[in-house]
Amino acid sequence: MGRFKENDLPKSKITASSLNKALLIFKYAAHHKWKFYVGLVFLLLTSVTALAFPKFMGMLVDCVNKKDAGLANEIALGLGLVLLLQSVFSFFRLSLFVNFTENTLANVRLALYTNLVKLPMTFFSHKRVGELNSRISNDITQIQDTLTTTISEFLRQFILIIGSFIMLASINIKLTIMMVSVVPLVGVAAVIFGRFIRKYSKKVQDQVAESQVVVEETMQGISIVKAFANEWYEIARYRDRIKEVVEIGIKGGQFRGYFASFIIICLFGTIVAVVWYGVQLSIAGEITVGELFTFILYSSYVGASSGGIAELYAQMQKAIGATERVFELLDEVPEKIDSSEHIPTINKIKGDVTFNNVAFSYPSRKEIQVLKGINFTASFGQKIAIVGPSGMGKSTIASLLLRFYDINSGEILIDGKNIYDYDLENLRGNMSIVPQDVILFGGTIKENIAYGKPNATEEEINIAAKQANAYDFIQGFPEKFETIVGERGIKLSGGQRQRIAIARALLKNPSVLILDEATSSLDSESEKLVQEALEILMEGRTSIIIAHRLSTIRSADQILVLDNGKISEQGTHQELINLENGMYKNLSNLQFSNS
Repeated sequence: MGRFKENDLPKSKITASSLNKALLIFKYAAHHKWKFYVGLVFLLLTSVTALAFPKFMGMLVDCVNKKDAGLANEIALGLGLVLLLQSVFSFFRLSLFVNFTENTLANVRLALYTNLVKLPMTFFSHKRVGELNSRISNDITQIQDTLTTTISEFLRQFILIIGSFIMLASINIKLTIMMVSVVPLVGVAAVIFGRFIRKYSKKVQDQVAESQVVVEETMQGISIVKAFANEWYEIARYRDRIKEVVEIGIKGGQFRGYFASFIIICLFGTIVAVVWYGVQLSIAGEITVGELFTFILYSSYVGASSGGIAELYAQMQKAIGATERVFELLDEVPEKIDSSEHIPTINKIKGDVTFNNVAFSYPSRKEIQVLKGINFTASFGQKIAIVGPSGMGKSTIASLLLRFYDINSGEILIDGKNIYDYDLENLRGNMSIVPQDVILFGGTIKENIAYGKPNATEEEINIAAKQANAYDFIQGFPEKFETIVGERGIKLSGGQRQRIAIARALLKNPSVLILDEATSSLDSESEKLVQEALEILMEGRTSIIIAHRLSTIRSADQILVLDNGKISEQGTHQELINLENGMYKNLSNLQFSNS
């Protein structure tokens, strides 16, 4: 599918503005620019030797009339030298262009990834991961193909066309006029016809892809298909798709047949016409047989290059479009984060958190105010729980603390200092989050725990695992800490993933801890183990606990009840339970009556 998507890349018109933008790519070439320019010199030399080849061939053929074997030997040696030089020039041309491209695009890829990683959460909230991945893979591949071969081929074909026309005119102007009036027209017609057929082939590809979607959906949901006894329905659906593939494929075959007939009649007919006229001129003594032979070779250069140059131009349009899309991402303004490869020095904060009249709306839906005048204080070492119905802004409070988004009004203070006065790395370096849906990276358990402190010792990792109630289950794996967790931690259970996330947070030793519904999706046994680990994790630090299960927050120093973006109730578990008709009391009664 990667190749299929690549073929679908949109084109961009080649204008002075788009060319200037595309040329910015050379900024990333650093000290490798010279390789591109020297490559251009070898490209010119390759084209010149290619143009010399028909001339020598014609001279060799004329040796038949002259009956001069010695001259024929000399010309043959000259041809051999031309071919040798062309192969040497081609080697250096390709090597230099590939070297230049690989080094330049490595710099582009790194710059693009560095910028992406440092972009704020507002950017990721309206961009799909698949789209961003396509920019790094498909768009860069398109630029790579263009810098490696397309530009050099386009220039080579252009030089061959111009050079061939000059050589043709020098041989015989009458024959050149006749060739110019016919060959390019047939070449252009062949390109247009060929493009139409390619579009039709793409239609077949699309249809086949659609039929594969049916297969994929059926296989993924086979238990549902069988449970509903709908095998007949899926077979009928697939049969309809296959019928469409067959119909389009047959039509495409007919068009390819027409194209083959067109090539045979028009293209070869044109060659016959040029040769016939050349023979007439040769009989009349206006050109020699060798010159006619040379003329035919140059004509084939013009025909082949005219056909190829249109496709190369289309590839360059795609590359310019790809470059524009890559630079769109590079132009995005990143957060102020140091990207040098070192572990940042974190200045410890105490952990007093204050929200003063904070209001917030998400940038993607500014008309909906998620938080309205939020006020609360969490002193060092306190556990502050936030409860309330879904969609009321509980997780938003955590996002604002981590400065994923900017608040609309009010202020957030940490240790009495405005959150925006902190260095971003230092602020986040003092915080840790254990989310409901834990994301682990596809390495080992050890690497995932050490993500909280990349320079942690083996002993520190072991202690963190023990405190998180994770050590025993890790030791149960054959590879222990070197066990590969799989993509997003798929090889581990939900409770195991949570405990690794807790070990990761423990190792970081944050001043402010955010628990975002950390036990809501676990079974009773896992919840007990995770809750024990969380109690250890919360010791000696400020904890903001976002919870659905009220049983987990009874011991909180303060509970905030969020309703419609406002704090409707505030107090300890006992104080809120005593509120007549209070939301917390109703939520508590509902949960404990069902348990």
